Amino acid sequence: MNSVIMESIVMGLIFSILTIGVVITFKILDFPDMSVEGTFPLGAFAFAKMLTLGMNPVLAMVVSLAAGGLGGYITYILFRKFKIQAILAGILTMTFLYSVNLRITGTPNVTFFDYKTIFQLFESLPKMLILAIITLVIKLILDWFLKTEKGYLLLATGDNETLVKSLGKNPDKYIAIGLVISNALAALAGALMAQSNGYADITMGQAIIVSALASVIIGDAFLKNANFLNRTTRAIIGAIIYRIIYGIALYLGLAPSDLKGITAIIVVFFIVYNNVSSKGLSVLKGKREENAKN
Repeated sequence: MNSVIMESIVMGLIFSILTIGVVITFKILDFPDMSVEGTFPLGAFAFAKMLTLGMNPVLAMVVSLAAGGLGGYITYILFRKFKIQAILAGILTMTFLYSVNLRITGTPNVTFFDYKTIFQLFESLPKMLILAIITLVIKLILDWFLKTEKGYLLLATGDNETLVKSLGKNPDKYIAIGLVISNALAALAGALMAQSNGYADITMGQAIIVSALASVIIGDAFLKNANFLNRTTRAIIGAIIYRIIYGIALYLGLAPSDLKGITAIIVVFFIVYNNVSSKGLSVLKGKREENAKN
């Protein structure tokens, strides 16, 4: 069981990077971005291609990051410039990137066990520690960014585009920034997943958005009253909890084919839990206010 928990935490740290990106689109911009299902494997395939060409794994990850950002910008172009609905724009990008991913390496599955990944590059450090450092650096950078002027305007764009316009700013710019950052992080997570597994596979992005949303919902449901924890921290904790639940389900003997259904059940359970607990708190608050008046 200990090994299951440890491996689940490793996977949770990788997924937390994806989850942080999804927080930007789904929670901040209120944008149902499906393109992460294409940019996640895009990061893996871009990394695999660069690595097999002899590039340093750190630089290969930077290429993955840039490729994912480009994928997010394509979604922005479809959404804002071509006036395509948000969810359809993401689906079109995801579909387009499926073909791109196959073109990058010319095969739906590529292994690189004979190449040095970031985990072999820093082999003196445990995999979990390497991932924890990467996740922490990303969290701190994003937390800092959200406190800058551009970060505040990104937050304001998700709340009220009219307000941003009244300030003489173009909300389109901040929607583009959000989509680029979100998909860049999804691609980075894909590159890290490929390195952890030792291969990139064309199907690795399927239903990945559901896993990310499950992580967001779990983090919010468990930690919504923990005001000292910001949105990125909740995303990281939610991703780790989700992967632990996932790992325990496998450990108990559930078939891998059942896990997508389990993920859906987890999402439904925590949405219901969140709604019920929120309603309970509202009722309790109302009773306290009524008693105070009496």
